Amino acid sequence: MTDEVLERVRDLLPAIAERTRAAEEDRRLPAETVADLVSAGAFRMLQPKRYGGLESDPVRFYEVVREVSTVCGSSGWVLSILGVHPWHVGLFPGEAQDEVWARGPDALICSSYAPIGRLTAVEGGYLLSGRWGFASGCDHASWALLGGLVVGDEGRPVDFLSVLVPRADFQVLDVWDPVGLRGTGSNDIVVDKAFVPAHRIVRNYDVSQLRAPGREVNPGPLFALPFGAVFTTAVAAPVVGVVSGCYETYVSAMRDRVRLSLGGGRFVEDQGAQVAVARASSEIDAAVLQLDRNMTDLYDHAVRDAEIPMELRLRARRDQVRATERALAAIDLLFQSAGGNSLRRGNPIERAWRDAHAGSTHVANDPQRALVLYGMGAFSLPVEDTLV
Repeated sequence: MTDEVLERVRDLLPAIAERTRAAEEDRRLPAETVADLVSAGAFRMLQPKRYGGLESDPVRFYEVVREVSTVCGSSGWVLSILGVHPWHVGLFPGEAQDEVWARGPDALICSSYAPIGRLTAVEGGYLLSGRWGFASGCDHASWALLGGLVVGDEGRPVDFLSVLVPRADFQVLDVWDPVGLRGTGSNDIVVDKAFVPAHRIVRNYDVSQLRAPGREVNPGPLFALPFGAVFTTAVAAPVVGVVSGCYETYVSAMRDRVRLSLGGGRFVEDQGAQVAVARASSEIDAAVLQLDRNMTDLYDHAVRDAEIPMELRLRARRDQVRATERALAAIDLLFQSAGGNSLRRGNPIERAWRDAHAGSTHVANDPQRALVLYGMGAFSLPVEDTLV
């Protein structure tokens, strides 16, 4: 089935590419693109089998994400973000999963994990209020995963939680108008004193320690993987895919180009362009190879029910942010060597440059934070971070 999803998605790429301009203008994905990806089963690749999911090897999911991102960064980003959430929901108590997929396997879940929400304990659960930003694909979602803080009597946070909220309990504010990834519809979400029952809450610490309650009903290896690897790779894969697609477009477009400056001549005979292509392709290859290697090693440990060493978890985070850095280095080389033509609005190089840089601003793609954690681990210092 995983191979079938990839083939179906490849068949969709021309139509998704044609809708890219509409996605940018409307600042959200066209309903047709979302429907096509739903029909292809792309959003169910990391979903529990007991709810119609495929429980695929995550490497294959990220491959599909990269494929979509080659023709439309916004579509690849939304697929990756909404597509990773069924995996996270699979870590919630079984009762919460029953609610999310009560009407069928194709429920879409958006997120905003920043611990902005305030949770007040009441009988049977909590009251949640807050306003969250950057909820990609929220216009198409029937559920939202939101970050929240439990505040103690002295006004200090005592716990960090992720909560599940149905569409009836949140409002979408149309505020998304960015430079890049314009079609992701990453609008704000507002919740005002919504009741969240205890079974729709998980502690971030428990998830990071691989002790999520959902493992009782989802014992497969997919759900034994660390959030700090699965989710962060989901925000790196679209960036790498965007740049990979841009590289292919660049090489194809430049083959017949003749310079009008610097003495003229065929562009492909310029050594500077040749070096740029070599460097960019190497950066892209390195990014893909490291991302896939790490996820393969993590999944292999999970399949064998072996403990996942901290060294591997830290390596996965290190290489995930380096993959984003490598992708940006590649797109900058291509953008610069393409000359003034790369400045024209609407051409694939310009759009890819904007999308890649926009995706790199996600907190999980921050290299400083992740590389510091790796360095601490290498020096045998204690590392405590929920994104590892």
